[in-house]
Amino acid sequence: MLPNDPINDNTPVYVISAAAELSGLHPQTLRQYDRLGLVSPDRAPGRGRRYSARDIDLLREVQRLSQDEGVNLAGIKRIRELQDQVVELSARVAELEDRLAMAAATTIPVAVPVQPSAQPASAMSPNTLPPNPLHRPDLLPAIPALGTSTALVVWKPQH
Repeated sequence: MLPNDPINDNTPVYVISAAAELSGLHPQTLRQYDRLGLVSPDRAPGRGRRYSARDIDLLREVQRLSQDEGVNLAGIKRIRELQDQVVELSARVAELEDRLAMAAATTIPVAVPVQPSAQPASAMSPNTLPPNPLHRPDLLPAIPALGTSTALVVWKPQH
């Protein structure tokens, strides 16, 4: 951590003895949780463990699941992995929703022309649409671009 870095819930500031006291656990328990990958604190330059406020909360949650809910340590590790995966996937969904919204905002909606039918309207089945009177066979539908585009489209009318 640099001197001007703001302190937040993920800032590693507590040595193992302080983390043990804050979490209500024995320091050896914290070392065991670290070895098992349940709560892995950052390391100081001298390789000493440094726990953040978030780590302390995780230690308390591991203890609660173990003592109150009867979940074994392997089960707790799997729960933590799934919780982390949910957070990652939620962030990915939010990113994709933002990209989709940007694509929708930068795309000009264009109606896709319907090909005219050679059959008269009386001979069409009830599920068949009548020909579109606005259909222009000389125009192609626009293909929406993701993000911003610098493409130039030139239209040359046919005579």
